[in-house]
Amino acid sequence: MARQHSIELLAPARNEVVAKAAIDCGADAVYIGGPSLGARRAAVNSVEEIARVVEYAHLFGVRVYVTMNTLLYDSELDEAKRLALELAGVGVDALIVQDMAYLRMGLPIELHASTQTFNATPEQVAFFADCGLKRVVLERNLSLSDIRAIAEQTDTELEVFVHGAVCVGYSGRCFLSRSMGPRSGNRGDCMQACRLSWDLEDAGGRKLMREKHLLSVCDMDLSERIGELLDAGVCSFKIEGRLKDEAYVRNVVSYYRQRIDKELALRPHLTKSSVGVSKVDFYPDLHKTFSRRGGEYFLDGVRRGVAEFDTPKAMGERLGRISAVRGAKIRIEGCKAKLTAGDGLCYMTPNGLVGTNVNGVEGQEVVLNRADGLRVGVEIFRNLDHAYLRTISRARLRRAIPVTAVVSATPDCLRVTYRECRGIEVEATICRELLVAENRVVALRNLRDALSKSGATIFDVVSVEIDESGFLPFVPAGELSELRRQALDRLAEKVYALRPESECFVENFDAIAPKFIGSECNVINRVAEEFYLSHGAERVEWGKESADGFEGEVVMTTRYCLRREMGECLKCGSKLRGPLYLVHGNSRYELEFDCQRCEMKLICK
Repeated sequence: MARQHSIELLAPARNEVVAKAAIDCGADAVYIGGPSLGARRAAVNSVEEIARVVEYAHLFGVRVYVTMNTLLYDSELDEAKRLALELAGVGVDALIVQDMAYLRMGLPIELHASTQTFNATPEQVAFFADCGLKRVVLERNLSLSDIRAIAEQTDTELEVFVHGAVCVGYSGRCFLSRSMGPRSGNRGDCMQACRLSWDLEDAGGRKLMREKHLLSVCDMDLSERIGELLDAGVCSFKIEGRLKDEAYVRNVVSYYRQRIDKELALRPHLTKSSVGVSKVDFYPDLHKTFSRRGGEYFLDGVRRGVAEFDTPKAMGERLGRISAVRGAKIRIEGCKAKLTAGDGLCYMTPNGLVGTNVNGVEGQEVVLNRADGLRVGVEIFRNLDHAYLRTISRARLRRAIPVTAVVSATPDCLRVTYRECRGIEVEATICRELLVAENRVVALRNLRDALSKSGATIFDVVSVEIDESGFLPFVPAGELSELRRQALDRLAEKVYALRPESECFVENFDAIAPKFIGSECNVINRVAEEFYLSHGAERVEWGKESADGFEGEVVMTTRYCLRREMGECLKCGSKLRGPLYLVHGNSRYELEFDCQRCEMKLICK
């Protein structure tokens, strides 16, 4: 059984502003893209920006991870090492990597195996753990029993995606984008071909389905399964979304903070990995920000109903069905939501998804700026709640570390000890002749009032303990305030100096690699090749990423099965026989079904 770790809520950060919002809302760690070499080319940040995030995060024991999870060509190795060392130098806690060349750079920083390294089996995870990697990020297609089986055979940290978009193909082993053009997911520039519309054809070219989003799966929402994942051995709960805006991050992080805290309260042997209590002035609701009809995907095993053929876009919360249409005015039966001008609505028509805005509300009628294709019976959704987003954007966020103050006094010295929740403490004194307070009740109240304020600091003084039976001095309020200010400033310095624990990567050369490293393992530089060979691999194929063409190659393997999704599973007696093909423009892929493993492959034709 895997050892228990401190528990981490890991949030995405598009930039410095979003990172700090995630921290304020309760994240125990954030992951952020650096200047380059990350799997989201549109989410880059300078080293100076990341340094500021680190400085703020470490006040609360929050860790900062930088994504350097793209594949490297030989010509990029020196630049990758230079950047990694620079990030380590500003205090970044770990790098999330895909390319094995990083393991040979002698980096003084913790390394995590990205989900792009396809961590789907106990053997794969054990190999990375044996090599010295502190953590592995698991494949999103895994079931709870898969996760439990991995945890039972390793003591390395396991990180699991619990919310957001799902890559339909196995992570790091999808070359669909690359086979359609120069853009590659393994190089940080995926064109999201899985979100495109496709035709489904048989061997004779007959179109069985036209212009449907046949590979577009719904988003993941495992918020109701946190307890089971904790018990299975997961230590880090990851929210997808390094391209998402601040409102999304505020909302989703706040929601998961509440869910995780609820489960931790039932498991006193587990604790969260950072400190500080977050206070937000809004009620988090996952349906109010970007959502592709979230579900639990394959957590309970492969199943039907995980895709949305009609649209890859976020439809938001369901409002109800249209009961009346009068020009641009409609009535929505069963709608309990309060609609306001500026709200965004959407609905499906035979020609696809249509979006519109609310111009106003007149009694029970909603006035739209367009009503193309609307008719009675159509389901309507709100994908932009204008009032809610305004509330989130204006909400005050504050994260504070609980602190207690203990006061003792003698006729010649007032001593105050401030202690934060981890036991770090400072002592402040006023040492001079002190006058006894004439009114003990007033003196006690003044001491508590002056010493309990925290102002704009990162602390929240939750209690002030005073020996009420002892000597009570009279001290002017201004002098007490200055004493408190200096003490909390010194406490903040001590807190910042106590950076989160991190282990520098040290390669274990005794780890044994598989005998054969196939092209899907993405070795495209000599250092990565040598890494596998030195760990016992007998043959290393050069990665598909560097291929000139993909004809005849498997460009995607996935647990998602189009036959199963359509109700045409071969194991259940499907009448739809013969080869099937996905077609988009000039791109054509044959579908191959491995019913024994419950996997589907796309083969480039």
